[in-house]
Amino acid sequence: MHPNLILLNAKIHTLDSSVGTASALAISGERVVAVGSDAEILALADSKAEKIDLKSRTVVPGLTDAHIHFEWYARLLKNVNAETPTLDGCLAQVATKAAATPKGGWIVGHGWNHNVWGGEFPTATDLDRAAPEHPVFLTAKSGHAGWTNSLALRLAGITAGTPDPPGGKIRRDKSGRPTGILLEEATGLVGRHIPEPTAEDVARDMKPAMENCWRAGLTGIHNFVMADETMRPFVAYQLLKERGELGLRVVMNIPVGLLDEAIALGLRTGFGDDWLRLGNVKIFADGALGPRTAAMIEPYEGEPDNKGMVVTDKEELYEHGSKAADHGLALTVHAIGDKANHDVLDVLESVPNPKFQIPNSKRLRHRIEHVQLLHAQDYRRLGKLGIIASMQPIHATSDMLMADKFWGKRSVGAYAWRTQLKAGAVLAFGSDAPVEPINPLYGVHAAVTRRRADGSPGPQGWYPEQRLTVEEAVRGFTWGAAYAAGMEDRLGTLAPGRLADLVVLDRDIFNCDPMGIREAEVVGTMVAGVWRFTAI
Repeated sequence: MHPNLILLNAKIHTLDSSVGTASALAISGERVVAVGSDAEILALADSKAEKIDLKSRTVVPGLTDAHIHFEWYARLLKNVNAETPTLDGCLAQVATKAAATPKGGWIVGHGWNHNVWGGEFPTATDLDRAAPEHPVFLTAKSGHAGWTNSLALRLAGITAGTPDPPGGKIRRDKSGRPTGILLEEATGLVGRHIPEPTAEDVARDMKPAMENCWRAGLTGIHNFVMADETMRPFVAYQLLKERGELGLRVVMNIPVGLLDEAIALGLRTGFGDDWLRLGNVKIFADGALGPRTAAMIEPYEGEPDNKGMVVTDKEELYEHGSKAADHGLALTVHAIGDKANHDVLDVLESVPNPKFQIPNSKRLRHRIEHVQLLHAQDYRRLGKLGIIASMQPIHATSDMLMADKFWGKRSVGAYAWRTQLKAGAVLAFGSDAPVEPINPLYGVHAAVTRRRADGSPGPQGWYPEQRLTVEEAVRGFTWGAAYAAGMEDRLGTLAPGRLADLVVLDRDIFNCDPMGIREAEVVGTMVAGVWRFTAI
């Protein structure tokens, strides 16, 4: 079969040990058919093949974000950006949105971080100044807290007498009145009152979000929802796919609140095709570092009475996990604190994992999402148990000051990618967008340097013993993500027979100054042999 497209004069990092690096590759339809030297690949082409000189640019396999809240990200592109350096700056954003919104209409947004604003949580009174006639609900950067104004509290019926919901907490002042801050499951007390978009609305919002992905070099995503009652993004993806508008490879994870429905329908992990398939069942074990709700073995530094929050206890985790595994559904569990990760590892060690009677079937590939802090006794357990470490490198550089402040010396076991690799765990990397920027090169930079864009905390980085090589970091966004999806036989590397998903960069990130990785620009993104973005 003659190739229809030839890429020449490139620095191709195939990430396939049997192929190594190359200067050219040939594509026929959706797949790579050959990789080699310019002369070798040109010899395969006939006069009809398109030939593109990449002028020594770098090519890597298509990058996948293995943890993203894509509907949330897509919708927030048009909502309030609350990630501002100051409280007043955030309130100004809210006031601007209020001025353009009919009276009584909801104002929503994301990104505030009270730790950047001085450490004290904001209040409903603050938001009242900016939008007294609009209900406001802003989620924190971590996604594990919500900030509301007084009108939103009234509409939700939240008063001094409202009890904390299971797995959540309403922050209150000294007199017992709600302050406007809702933690973990308590965010749903207000969230359920916000008008929900339709699947058509979400599909529409996803189109510009996909364009952002392509410009960032993403060819695939693993989608997570924030609520237990919706698979609306899955419907939106199907609408886009039916119309020929789905340009990303999507793994859709199932919220545990819909586990019984998934079992009743006979759905199993891996159902679908190379464009849209089902992943694992997602469960939350604890909260997050920012609001100090991550579940800890010992208290937070300076807070002797605070060990965080257990969102789902071990018994319930085991119940859900066993039920899911018995029906061919793998688990993926959010765990941040060292207690949460320890408990999840205990559960996953106990959950049955049968090899189903299907030709060439694989054991279920369970995942822990984030794995942000492990106790030393648990360092080797993910590798031993075959559990995927689904981590987000940019969290380390974003959170390092908070981790030092609230976890202290325990941070030696935080965001410990090198430790996990040495212990034999597969790393699957993502961004957690919109919690963090969607650009995967920011994640590669963080994994390689353990430094922020401004160079802090110094030349060696934060806990430098955990730094990765460029190839190891890129592999987390390519082969590791493909392995987590059960697609490593056709994605994650560039070799004959593999799907033609690739990214062209303006510089060789494998050999440039590591601090320059973050500044690298994507000049071309190809999915299934089709350019989705090109500036070549």
